[in-house]
Amino acid sequence: MSSSVPTSLANGRYQLGQLVGRGGMAEVRVALDKRLGRTVAIKIMRSDLANDEIFLTRFRREAHSVAQMNNPNIVNIYDSGEETIVNDSGQTERVPYLVMEYVKGQTLRDIIKANGPLSQRDAEQVMLGVLNALEYSHRMGIIHRDIKPGNIMISDQGVVKVMDFGIARALDDSAATMTQSQGVVGTAQYLSPEQARGETVDMRSDLYSAGCVLYEMLTGRPPFTGDSAVAIAYQHVSEAATPPSAVIPGLPKMWDNICAKAMAKDRQNRYATATEFKNDILTFMNGGVPIAATFNQLTDLANPGARTGEATQVLNPPQVTTQTNPVMPVTTNPFVDPEGETRAQQREAEQQQRKKKRIIIAVIAAIVAIAAICGIVFALMHSKKTQMVTVPTFSSSTTEAGAEAKLEAAGLKIKVETDTNSTEPKGTFTKQSPAGGKKVAVGSTVKVWFSAGPSTGTVPDVSGKSQDDARSALEAAGFKVASSTQTEDSDTVSKDNVTRTSPAAGSKQSKGTTILLYISSGMTKVPDGLVGQSKDTVLSTLQERGFNTSVEEESSDTVPSGAVTRLDPVPGTSIEQGSTINVYVSKGKEQVTVPSVVGATYASAKATLEGLGFTVSNSTQNAKDTDLVTAQNPTAGTQADKGASITLTTKSSSSSSSSSSSSSASATGSTQQETNQP
Repeated sequence: MSSSVPTSLANGRYQLGQLVGRGGMAEVRVALDKRLGRTVAIKIMRSDLANDEIFLTRFRREAHSVAQMNNPNIVNIYDSGEETIVNDSGQTERVPYLVMEYVKGQTLRDIIKANGPLSQRDAEQVMLGVLNALEYSHRMGIIHRDIKPGNIMISDQGVVKVMDFGIARALDDSAATMTQSQGVVGTAQYLSPEQARGETVDMRSDLYSAGCVLYEMLTGRPPFTGDSAVAIAYQHVSEAATPPSAVIPGLPKMWDNICAKAMAKDRQNRYATATEFKNDILTFMNGGVPIAATFNQLTDLANPGARTGEATQVLNPPQVTTQTNPVMPVTTNPFVDPEGETRAQQREAEQQQRKKKRIIIAVIAAIVAIAAICGIVFALMHSKKTQMVTVPTFSSSTTEAGAEAKLEAAGLKIKVETDTNSTEPKGTFTKQSPAGGKKVAVGSTVKVWFSAGPSTGTVPDVSGKSQDDARSALEAAGFKVASSTQTEDSDTVSKDNVTRTSPAAGSKQSKGTTILLYISSGMTKVPDGLVGQSKDTVLSTLQERGFNTSVEEESSDTVPSGAVTRLDPVPGTSIEQGSTINVYVSKGKEQVTVPSVVGATYASAKATLEGLGFTVSNSTQNAKDTDLVTAQNPTAGTQADKGASITLTTKSSSSSSSSSSSSSASATGSTQQETNQP
């Protein structure tokens, strides 16, 4: 393209990605629909075509028509629009684009190019998918006009998807044969004879092209090739393709017949409908005899004698009869003829009979002529009464008054219907019958539906369901499901299953609202807020949330006995569902045996007790460090909480220094002995 491709379209809704295809008329890019969170393919037209009003009119009309189709074998069109961009010369241009379903796979053209002919079974399955698409589109009144391997996608899951439905006249690649008004008439190698002659096309023209595709799938090459599109088109009109069985030895000759009937030069001799074509293939697949068994135009046209249209008649030589006993003539009286009178009477009777026959034939001819004249008169009168007009095509911007005005101008009547199943705003046009572009008699009634406004529904609870089941339940309730999902941890929902939705289950939402699914990662977090609660409460909570537990006891200066001190792993840690959590339960404060310090100096006793974690107080006022301890509370050997207060009673040591020293030594030894005891 001559213009710079923007990074996004529709005010940033479509974020453009990598280029996945390019043709003479357009290029295709992968894009992200940021509003709906889904991947799409966007076909961006050449900017020079935006100046062709005929092209733009066809593009808008036919894109709208195709957007209403919904078939699993057709690449859906979601949206269309025009983007204003600046070209390389700095000028502003309008560029039309189409937003389509993104199909991850390969075109049939690329598959044949890489692998050659398909197996009979694969060719059958692909053709059934193509014919399903044509069956649906023809029923909708849309003729493709450019069926070819390049417009047929095979997804990675093996689903057949036909592209460019109904817009082939306006859009195509460089292999298309074009008119001066940019109207595509088809791709030369798959062109029906009537397209090559510039005549009007109908659904049988699509079936001819489908026959060419079937031929190429079976043989690995198109039925006709040449140096130019004109040379190929000439062959479509006047020549016969080599039978497939002559190209691929061993291929059942019935394929010759099926291809021949689909590719008959006279469309009257082709399959009448896609359904008839499909049923013939199904009959052959199931071991039956298809209706094409009696049709072998390819073989007949391949025979030079048959092609001249003249049959050679073999004449037998005259036979000579030899009489061994000749019969002599009988001599009679020339004046007497006994049989003459009888013969005369017979001749007169025959003449009378012939005369009667002539009269009868004349009467019959007169009756036929009169009937023909009456028929012509009736047809002329009837044609005047049933003048045909084209049904206008409406769009989402059409109002009820606008639709009525257009129909009245075309000589048609309107019947307004209310669409109660639409998700569009109230008053928006949603559909019409007959479809736009159809031919109907003047005075016919056209039904036009306008939205009653989106109805509301309750979002169903799909937690714990698989993603497929959740999507089905939500869509059945009238909602759309976002193509992307969010992953989160869950205590109880299995990995890859749905944990919740946004908007939430049970909420009232408009039909058509897009629902986001949250998916379980298979991981969960260790719950918070359990430390300090009773053991039984914590164990019950963890087990209800699917965890296994292991209990251990430990002392705690701060947590009361029987309450949980800590968890391992710590709260907030992500672990796999069903993992084991270690629960530590408090035994209360640590218990310490009170040693004996009676007889020791106050300073020594205090140091010993504080070293064991106790606090010390003295009941004697103005006690000195050298005073001797005479009593303690609690008494020696008692179990006390670590950090408990020990009260000491002392007396002055000045009365007997030797006694004091002896007592002090004894007390100190006793204290050390108590301390060293286990």
